[in-house]
Amino acid sequence: MTEPEHARLVWRKSRASGDTGCVEVAIGPALVYVRNSRYTDGRPPLEFRHEEWAAFLTGARNGEFELP
Repeated sequence: MTEPEHARLVWRKSRASGDTGCVEVAIGPALVYVRNSRYTDGRPPLEFRHEEWAAFLTGARNGEFELP
């Protein structure tokens, strides 16, 4: 069994996150991976194409995902 690409990438999490866990992101050559920092082993991360991730970031910057 080969090691998945996301296992070799650098994972980053927000400086705003606390000790209880947060979302982590790793950017690969073809995909962006997202996982919960409390579950780094055993659960596959979510995968997004670069175009999908860029669209999400644009929406976040524009306030489209603010909590009610």
